[in-house]
Amino acid sequence: MPDATSCNALTADEAQHAVRVLRLKPHDEIVLIDGHGSFFKAEITLAENHHCMYRITEEMPQSKLWNGHLHLAIAPTKMMDRMEWMAEKATEIGIDELSFIGCKFSERNSIKTERIGKIVVAAVKQSRKAWMPIVNDMCSFRDFVAAHKSDRRFIAHCYEEINRTLLFDEIKHCSPDENITVMIGPEGDFSIDEVRMAVKEGFVSVSLGSSRLRTETAGLTAVMMMHLGKK
Repeated sequence: MPDATSCNALTADEAQHAVRVLRLKPHDEIVLIDGHGSFFKAEITLAENHHCMYRITEEMPQSKLWNGHLHLAIAPTKMMDRMEWMAEKATEIGIDELSFIGCKFSERNSIKTERIGKIVVAAVKQSRKAWMPIVNDMCSFRDFVAAHKSDRRFIAHCYEEINRTLLFDEIKHCSPDENITVMIGPEGDFSIDEVRMAVKEGFVSVSLGSSRLRTETAGLTAVMMMHLGKK
């Protein structure tokens, strides 16, 4: 609940779940999340159908479980349920930012980020993450590359004629607090011209291993490599 300290009531949907499903009643204790690094203990003061009010009793700042800022940029697949699943699992593992990019071989040129945002919120609550990932609107490949000029940037692809190193090996050699961005292409991969453009702009050409992966699986693999490499 990102605005836990700016109000004293749950949203209508959350209130209904709290009262009807969790059967919370006055004086029961709950834990709220602000999405910016803190948990809050709170006491229920009112519990009636679509209304559930609370009083914060304690703030509990949390230590981040990984270093730096982890950013995944991915071309959404035609089947949106796969992207929704990927966003949910990436949030559960731990990520700071999620972007969607339109590429030459993309099968989808638009995405409802509002729905992805709701899935991310639910995943934050379920996995008890103190930080809410940023979910960006979809943009073109060219615009994304042009907008990201700093920190460690990687583009994962399958072209053997372009020199690649393993993403995990690259991340292991990053300094602990370096921010990392990894780009994952559509099912048909980035075009070779897109890869060359990204490399020219400072992105490092990488591989995720010897297996051929679906886009959503490649996205999660990149998130896991970022996580394990930054420990």
